Amino acid sequence: MAKTHTTERQSQTQHATTSELPPPIHVTQVSQLQQLLVELRQQPVVAVDTESDSLFAYHYKVCLIQLSVPQADYLVDPLALCDVTPLGALFANPSVQKVFHAAENDILALQRDYGFTFTNIFDTLWAARILGWPNRNLAAILEARFGVKMDKRMQRTNWGRRPLTPEQLAYARLDSHYLLPLRELQMAELHARGRMAEAAEAFARLTALTWEEKPFDPDGFWRLNGARELPPRALAVLRELYLWREERARQLDRPLFKVMGDRTLLRLAEEQPADRQALRQIPGMSDYQVKRHGEGILAAIARGQRAPIPRPPAHPRNHSARFLDAAAQARYDALRAWRNAKAAERGVDPDVVLSNEELKAIAERPPKTLEELAELEIVGAWKRATYGQELLDVLVG
Repeated sequence: MAKTHTTERQSQTQHATTSELPPPIHVTQVSQLQQLLVELRQQPVVAVDTESDSLFAYHYKVCLIQLSVPQADYLVDPLALCDVTPLGALFANPSVQKVFHAAENDILALQRDYGFTFTNIFDTLWAARILGWPNRNLAAILEARFGVKMDKRMQRTNWGRRPLTPEQLAYARLDSHYLLPLRELQMAELHARGRMAEAAEAFARLTALTWEEKPFDPDGFWRLNGARELPPRALAVLRELYLWREERARQLDRPLFKVMGDRTLLRLAEEQPADRQALRQIPGMSDYQVKRHGEGILAAIARGQRAPIPRPPAHPRNHSARFLDAAAQARYDALRAWRNAKAAERGVDPDVVLSNEELKAIAERPPKTLEELAELEIVGAWKRATYGQELLDVLVG
């Protein structure tokens, strides 16, 4: 641990403070992108982050791609360039390691918008989780490890609006700039603690992520907090309000919560106001909302009052929430108890050891040997070597 602390102090000393950083390079022209690609092909490691407008649009999109190398920070503007698909060669290049923090969302968004594929990933969030760092939020890490304070206001800014402000550009560059020295710190600690192979397995799983468009679930209203406590008729009204909100959000291209919050939906279903004056008495309903959405809300309530009473869905739509038979459930419970104890012993989150989905898959098809465990293709070589025999013992016991 002392060696890690020394490395950390050296990294902080050698790395420039935010006030000393040169301005980021805002890439808005095709010629700049072409020059950037030439530069990135020379780099063994590139830090990556993205910003989207998910807080402002139903059909949200990637609005900025940050790329950092030791010499410079680049802010690639997809809205100005229109075509950033040439970056796909970088993300698919196994000779260049791409460093993300919380890579999953970035990878899926880039895959969805541009069809990119990914190889050779290093995820500083997963590294922090494997190392058992108590706080894995990037802003907290940067402040603790590098003395850098992020402007939290920028987390809720509209990245789809142009022009971007100097404050937005400054914030965006910090999201990727410090990932390279952070990677150095984490690699030193991972090697010192014998966790590099475990981290490599976690990173490899990220390259296999595949974007899948999730269809709208008309039964999703059952998952709203408090829905199952409503009386039957109110449930029918809630379903119609839920369907109305989804359609309205699509029409306006607004996030669901900016059309109407879940609590307001439930209160409307309970109270079932009959006119605009009664709508105004519902907590969360402003004059603006009544004016803009009142007619649609009242129509949805009226439909719900006439509609058949909805029945709870018979089976979970989410595969990870599938039902197990009694024997498999008993095996799953035993595996979870073992996994949770192992995670507590290591000081990490339970899913760092094995996820619930992995445990369920093992419980459904219980292996009897390490070879059979390998044939399931559920866990990687490091986890099989480290936990395999213990897993088999739990299944037998």
